[in-house]
Amino acid sequence: MDPQIYGLAFFFLLVVPSVTALPHKTTSSSSQPQINSNSVLVALLDSHYTELAELVEKALLLQTLEEAVGRHNITIFAPKNEALERELDPEFKRFLLEPGNVKSLQTLLMFHILPSRIGSRNWPDEKSGSRKHNTLWNDFVHLSSKSSKRLIGSAEIFRPDDITRPDGVIHGIERLLVPRSVQEDFNRRRNLRSISAVLPQGAPEVDPRTHRLKKPAAPVPAGAPPILPIYDAMAPGPSLAPAPAPGPGGAHRHFNGERQVKDFIHTLLHYGGYNEMADILVNLTSLATEMGRLVSEGYVLTVLAPNDEAMAKLTTDQLSEPGAPEQIIYYHIIPEYQTEESMYNSVRRFGKVKYDTLRLPHKVTAQEADGSVKFGTSDGSAYLFDPDIYTDGRISVQGIDGVLFPEEETPTVKKPAAVKVVTKPRRGKLMEVACRMLGAVGQDSHFTTCQ
Repeated sequence: MDPQIYGLAFFFLLVVPSVTALPHKTTSSSSQPQINSNSVLVALLDSHYTELAELVEKALLLQTLEEAVGRHNITIFAPKNEALERELDPEFKRFLLEPGNVKSLQTLLMFHILPSRIGSRNWPDEKSGSRKHNTLWNDFVHLSSKSSKRLIGSAEIFRPDDITRPDGVIHGIERLLVPRSVQEDFNRRRNLRSISAVLPQGAPEVDPRTHRLKKPAAPVPAGAPPILPIYDAMAPGPSLAPAPAPGPGGAHRHFNGERQVKDFIHTLLHYGGYNEMADILVNLTSLATEMGRLVSEGYVLTVLAPNDEAMAKLTTDQLSEPGAPEQIIYYHIIPEYQTEESMYNSVRRFGKVKYDTLRLPHKVTAQEADGSVKFGTSDGSAYLFDPDIYTDGRISVQGIDGVLFPEEETPTVKKPAAVKVVTKPRRGKLMEVACRMLGAVGQDSHFTTCQ
């Protein structure tokens, strides 16, 4: 055999089997990046920036930040704990921690993170001016220097390169950075009470005596409640027919009631434990649509939402009657804006407080019990279980651990009929006188008969 052919055959016998025996490396597009213990994200959660780490966990951003760290280096600007504890507006902090404002909290936190590594050595000096850098939330911040101070926006970097890791760096800043979108959202929610709904206005009326136009009614002042009571604005029947359309020249609504009702229903679903209540509002009835219309017209509502465990105790007979789900929910809606704090202060001050409900003429009773608010009577009572699930100034949702029912009217106890007592007829006066006279004479026999 030719030596070249023999060498080529020997090469194939040795090399080709070894190549085919090599393990195939499978690539998976869905593989998640692995975060080691030396990551900047782990360092943030274990650092002295405890307030920021707690907000990151509440905003459900851990997975998003893990993916960001797996793709590139990051720079985190961490506000000091005092800036989030004592220096932050309490009303703004309450706004961020509400379950319905998770997106605003995420926007705020992602505004403090840059998808690139910028250390103190890479900071622009005072001569070069400020530099614009994108954040993880498709926004941008300005980095600059002034009088030997490093600045991000108007906040001073008081601890540059405080924590450094191979995949990122953390700088300590003196205060919280608030993007404009979050500030506008907060101002919009805060100023809801100062905005008045424009009520429908009908055609002008003519006085039949003078044949002149009647003077229009005085305008509704800003912030005043609607003129009509909420019961007149409700749809006729248990949410079976739509409300009449407003007349010409009206219905310029300032509130988006449908969006607010949708937000609080989504909050119930994300909060957990109130799926049955959301299902009744959306699927079994048209109460969600009616609530949205009432809020759009300027009315405020407080919903006492029973949790799933309480709703599971309802029997088929209680829900099978026509209009029963609507009547049950109507009794859990108070036509005024109440929070956990306002209701607790009321029951502490006045003892028992009765709130009107949308189920006329029944009222729900509230009183203090075990440091909380207790609704209803002893037999069918419910405690305030999850306070302030959703509060936006127009709709307040308070979670309770029971389903409330109106107090049954006390039945009138029938008094027993008076029994006529038949008395024996008394002897006549003449007979009594005759007996006395005979006794006086001494006729014993007659005396005996008279006895």
